[in-house]
Amino acid sequence: MAIHSTAIVDPQAKIAADVEIGAYSIIGPNVEIGAGCWIGPHVVIEGHTTLGKNNRVFQFCSLGAAPQDKKYAGEPTRLEIGDNNTIREFCTFNLGTSQDVGVTRVGNDNWIMAYVHLAHDCQVGNHTIFANNATLAGHVHIGDWVILGGFTSVHQFSVVGDHAMTAFASAVTQDVPPFVMAAGNRAVPAGINSEGLKRRGFTPDAIRAIKNAYKALYRQGLPYEEAKAVVLQAASEQEAMEPFVRFFAASARGIIR
Repeated sequence: MAIHSTAIVDPQAKIAADVEIGAYSIIGPNVEIGAGCWIGPHVVIEGHTTLGKNNRVFQFCSLGAAPQDKKYAGEPTRLEIGDNNTIREFCTFNLGTSQDVGVTRVGNDNWIMAYVHLAHDCQVGNHTIFANNATLAGHVHIGDWVILGGFTSVHQFSVVGDHAMTAFASAVTQDVPPFVMAAGNRAVPAGINSEGLKRRGFTPDAIRAIKNAYKALYRQGLPYEEAKAVVLQAASEQEAMEPFVRFFAASARGIIR
């Protein structure tokens, strides 16, 4: 291990043999760091925190600190981070709480820019991009391939579906369906990210079906439950729309309108 002489690493921490840890970083006793990880200078990783393989954590990050929740009483809750994530400067990821599943999770291949905050019990998928200062309140669920614009704020218990995207300084107070672009304070729907879907290999037929789903939800004046039924019926016929099935099963706050 390439551990700087000024770093403080608890002897009980489980650190893979090739991990690099920069100057003045602090690693607590219940931390596990997998192979190929690089931990920059002045990073604090504490709590019951696990990092998978090949993660890069830049300076001044705080991972695994106690949740900002007055009900938290020191329970051994967790922070779990997957593989191949980039976590830039001054990010703060908190532990989970016993009021939820007890785990804050970050998946694989995520690109998380400076000053991002993930509150307790957030669940973040794979291949996401969080621009600078994006902030998730507690219990937020973020799907795969989501892009959050800089200074986006997401209300607690909200769900953001796969392939959704928010504009700069969006204030998300209700759930954002898959594939939908959201913008504004408060955030409202602003179409779908067709170009992004093309780049990810979606076929013209799939993109057409997703556009029709967007129209059913937002353009045809249908009541929510009726629009939802139309979209779920289309999802049963078009595999690419499967994220709608999972989204509607999880959504509880109502969708942005």
